Amino acid sequence: MAEVLAGLKERSGLSYQELGRRVFTSSSTLHRYCNGKGTPADFDLVVRIAKECGADAEELNTLLGCWKTATGEGRAEGPVQAPAEARAEVLSEVPTRKGPPLWGLRLLLAGVMALVVLGTAVASAPFEPAVLPVAAPVGSTSWTQTPRPVDPELFGVTMNSFSGAMPSFRTGALRLWDSETRWAQLEPAKGEYDWSTLDRLLDGAEREGLPTMFVFGATPSWAAPDARKAAYPESSRAAPPDDLDDWDAFVGALVQHAGARIDAYELWAVANHEHHYNGSVRTLVEMTRRASRIIRKADANATVVCPSITDLWGAEAHEFLLRFAESGGYQHCDAAGIKLYQRRVTDPPETMLEAVRKVDRTFHRAGYHLPLWSTGTVQTLPLNDPLDKETAANHAVRFYLTGLYARNRDLERMYFYAWGNGKIPLVLQAEGQPPTKAGEFVARLQRWLASADLRSCGRGLQIDLPENVWQCEFLIPDDRGTRRPAHIRWTHTGTAETDLGSGARTVEHLDGTTHEVDGRETVPVTGRPILIRYG
Repeated sequence: MAEVLAGLKERSGLSYQELGRRVFTSSSTLHRYCNGKGTPADFDLVVRIAKECGADAEELNTLLGCWKTATGEGRAEGPVQAPAEARAEVLSEVPTRKGPPLWGLRLLLAGVMALVVLGTAVASAPFEPAVLPVAAPVGSTSWTQTPRPVDPELFGVTMNSFSGAMPSFRTGALRLWDSETRWAQLEPAKGEYDWSTLDRLLDGAEREGLPTMFVFGATPSWAAPDARKAAYPESSRAAPPDDLDDWDAFVGALVQHAGARIDAYELWAVANHEHHYNGSVRTLVEMTRRASRIIRKADANATVVCPSITDLWGAEAHEFLLRFAESGGYQHCDAAGIKLYQRRVTDPPETMLEAVRKVDRTFHRAGYHLPLWSTGTVQTLPLNDPLDKETAANHAVRFYLTGLYARNRDLERMYFYAWGNGKIPLVLQAEGQPPTKAGEFVARLQRWLASADLRSCGRGLQIDLPENVWQCEFLIPDDRGTRRPAHIRWTHTGTAETDLGSGARTVEHLDGTTHEVDGRETVPVTGRPILIRYG
C-alpha cells in the first residue's frame, strides 16, 4: 500500500503539503501513509489521493486490493465475481490513460473484484444487529490544524417558540424559524408590520447575550396571490413576490427595526424544496443580491447566509446548488446555508459527514469557497418515532461533535432543530419543561469546551485507535489557566477498549462524574463521548 501511494505521489510531482491541501488531510498524515507507518481507514481518501496524482482505473484497482489487504477488509470465503455496476461505481470519475499501468500489478485484480462486491453481498443479507456492524461513515478523513478556539456559536438551536422564553441550558446561538416570524406573519398586509412576536424573541435573546439569525421565507398571500400555497397555516406562498420591490421593502423595514439585535440573516429557508420555494433560480439569485445589498448597507457587521439547501444526499440538490452558484448567487453572501441530517433519524450522526463531503465537492466544481452553516433538518422529521432517551442523549452530543469534526471543511455553525418543540424524535427541551438528558449533556459538552482550542480530529486506524473509535483533540485550560491536552472519544457503533496514553489524569463523563486514571490503563469507549484530560 505504501509503495503504491509513494509511487503515485512521486510521479505527480506534488509536495506532501500541496497534496494534503487538495485531499483535505495533513502533510504529516500523508507522509505516514507513504512510508508505511499508517493506513487510510477510509477508501474514499485513497481514491482522492490517487485521482489527484493522476491514477488510471487499473492503478485504482491495485490500490483497492492493497487497501483491503492492509485493513483486513478483504477476508471473504471463496471467490466472488464483482458485477459491472459495482466496478463502475468505484471507478466513476477516474480518468483513463493509454499504455501499461505504472507498476503492472495485475495479480490482485480478480481478488480486488471479489472484495468490491463483498459489501454488496453483506448489504443484501437479512439484517442481523448482533452480527453485522454499522458501516463506517464515509467522509471521515482525519486532519490536524494550528489550534483554533472552539466558537461557542457553533452550538446553535432553532427556536420553535414565540413566547420569548429562552433555553434554560447552555446554548451558543439562536435561529428563528417556526417561531411565528415568517414574512407573511410579520407583514400580514402590504406596508403594515407586526413586530410584537419578533421583539419578544429578540429581547429574550438579548437578555441572554445570544446572537440571533433571522430566516426569510413564506411570502405573504397579498404579494403573490396566484402562487402555490406554502406548507404553513397562514396562507403564505411558496414563491417569490410578484413585485420584487415588495421584497426590498420588507427586508429594509426588518433590518431597520431589528438593528443590531439580529446578527445574521438566512435569505430563504429550504430554497430547493417546492413546498418552501418554487420560483426560478434566477429570481432567487436576484432576491439574494437585493437583500444582501440592503442588509450590508444598514448593518455592515451582519452575516448574510445564502438560501439553505436540503436533500443533500441526492443529485438534484447539488444540481440546484450549482445552478445557484453559476448564476452568481454565492458572491452576495458571507456563508452558505445547508441542511445536515442523517438519512434515517436512527443513523449515527457521523454519517452527516458524507453530505458535507458531497457539498464540498460541489462547491469546488462551482468555484466557490464559503463557510458552511448547517441551519436545520428535513421537514418530515416529526413523522419519525422518538428515539429512546439514552440514544437521544448520545446523538445530541455527537451532532455537535460531528460539526466540530467537519471544521476542516469550513463548517462553522450548527443549529439543532429545534428548541421548544416536544414532538420531534430528539428533544433537548420542550417549552415549559426542564431540559431532557440530551439537553443536559449538550450543556456539559459546551462546559467542557469553554475556552478550548481544537487542534485535530480523526477516526480509527488513521490515528492508531480501534476502527469504530472517533477522537477530537483539544487544548483546555486547567484550574490554573495552563492549557493542557484533552481528548474527546466516542464510537459510532459498539464499544472499544482504548489505551489512555502517558500523562492521562482524569476521565470525565457527561453525567458529571469524574475519576482519576493512570496513563497505563485502558478505558472503554462507547457511543456516549468521554473527556480525557492530560497534564
